[in-house]
Amino acid sequence: MSVVRTLARHQGRMWADLARWAGRRRTGEGRRLAYMRGQGSTTAAIVFVCVIETVGMAALLWEYPVVHWAVFALDVYTLALVLGLHASCVVRPHLLEADALRVRYAGQVDLRLPHDRIAGVRRETRFSHAEADGELNLAVGGQTSVTLELTDPVVHRGLLGRAREVRVVRFHADDADGVVQEIEREIEREVGQVVRRVRSGPCVSQGRLG
Repeated sequence: MSVVRTLARHQGRMWADLARWAGRRRTGEGRRLAYMRGQGSTTAAIVFVCVIETVGMAALLWEYPVVHWAVFALDVYTLALVLGLHASCVVRPHLLEADALRVRYAGQVDLRLPHDRIAGVRRETRFSHAEADGELNLAVGGQTSVTLELTDPVVHRGLLGRAREVRVVRFHADDADGVVQEIEREIEREVGQVVRRVRSGPCVSQGRLG
């Protein structure tokens, strides 16, 4: 039942985010760091394919009303999921708060990283990620562009509640260079420590997505 409740809460957040997206509202306080620029065209293409598929299946199954309405409902729900994921990513950007960086992905991930635990930050473009213990990769379009190294692990809980410790967090940001600079400035101002900047890494493609 806990899994059902968790999935129900996730669905509720998705519908709420769709309403926020329509109203051009964002969630959370702090400096917003967007990560979905350039993905609108991909979402539009997927929506177009879903609409064509829905119309085609409706025409093919018109003479079988029970199957027709069942497939139609499933197609509409799939379309809502695609739009809901995009909406959640737009209205839930990363947040640079006074004492922490909140790394987010839609309504699925909201990981709070206190400034005093961030030891290193770098601009690093990766297009694929090998699975590794202690690492969290939040790719957008198969890509991450900022890498954070932590002094101590933080606990990340997955969508279904599974907890694991992570010491390296990779995420995507529209303006990765600007985000790296803002993180450095904010931590130096609030914590008084100099964040180690590793030289920007090259484009990396390795392993399988994770």
